[in-house]
Amino acid sequence: MTAIGELGAGGFSHQALLYHDGPGYLASTVSFVLDGLDAGVPVAVVVPGPNLDRIEAALGSAARQVRLLDMTDVGRNAGRLIPSVLHDFADAHHSNVRIVGEPIWPERSNEEYAACVQHEALLNAAFAGSAANILCPYDASRLSAQAIADAHATHPIIADESGTRASKAYAPDGALSRYNLPLTAPSDAEELPFDLGSLTKARHFAVARGAAFGLSEDRLDDLALAVAELCANSVQHGGGTGTLWVWREQDHVVAQVHDRGHLKDPLAGRRPVSPHRAGGRGLLLVHQVVDLVRTHSTPEGTTTRVYLRL
Repeated sequence: MTAIGELGAGGFSHQALLYHDGPGYLASTVSFVLDGLDAGVPVAVVVPGPNLDRIEAALGSAARQVRLLDMTDVGRNAGRLIPSVLHDFADAHHSNVRIVGEPIWPERSNEEYAACVQHEALLNAAFAGSAANILCPYDASRLSAQAIADAHATHPIIADESGTRASKAYAPDGALSRYNLPLTAPSDAEELPFDLGSLTKARHFAVARGAAFGLSEDRLDDLALAVAELCANSVQHGGGTGTLWVWREQDHVVAQVHDRGHLKDPLAGRRPVSPHRAGGRGLLLVHQVVDLVRTHSTPEGTTTRVYLRL
C-alpha cells in the first residue's frame, strides 16, 4: 500500500482506502495511525470490532495513545457519527486530528448502507475548514461495485495499491441526493394523524404499539422521545399537522412521521449544538436514541423513519 495522507495536507482531508486483504488493511491503517502519533497528532480509530482488534494488536503499546471505538456500537446509527463521535473527538483536542473511520462493511443492511453513504457525503461539509484527516477503509474484495463507486463519489481522495490520487468521480451532493429515497409505510401499519392538540396522543400511540411489539421499558422511553421530537417538529416546521405510523419490521420497531415541511439542511441533527444555544436539539436527540434514521425530503413534504432494535 502507498503512504496515506500525501494529498490534502494542511487542511481537511477525507480519503477512501480501497483494500483487498488483511495485510493491506493493516499496513495502511497502522502506518496512518503511527504517522499521526509521531507528529504529535491526536488519533482515533473507529472501525468494526474484528478490525479494531487487529489494529490494536498491530499497534502494540502505541494503542494506549489512541482512542479506540467499535463502529458497530457507536456508529450503528450513522447519523450520530458526525456530532457525537468525530466532532466530539476533534473538538476535544482543538487541533488537527487523525481518524480512521470505517462506517461501511458488507454486513450492513440496505437501509443502514444508504444512511452511511449520506454520512460520508456530509462529512465533507461538516469538516470543511478544519484540519482533520479522516481515512475511511472500504473492503474492495467484498463490497459491491456500487459501494466502491459511492466511495469515489463521497471522497475527494482515493488510496489503493496503485497510489493516492484525487477522485475523478467526486460528487458528494449527487450521492446525497441519490440516497434521498422515498419512504412508504406498509399498507397494514397503523397510522395516526396529529396536530398541536394531539401530540400527547401521538406519543402514547407510539408507546402502546411499541409495547405490543415487545420493546423493553428503556427502549419505549427512547421511542417516546423520538416520536415526541419528530411530531413536534412537524407541528412547528411542517405545516402544523402530520401523520404517524408504527409497525414491526423483523427485529425492529419502526416509527415514521410525514408532514408538509421541507428539510433543506441535510446536516440538521448532525451538528454539535452549543450548550448556550436555546433549542435546535430535536433531531440531534432523535439520532442519539434510535438505531437508524432515514429521511426523504422534497419541497412537497418530509418523511422521517426511525428504527429501534428489539
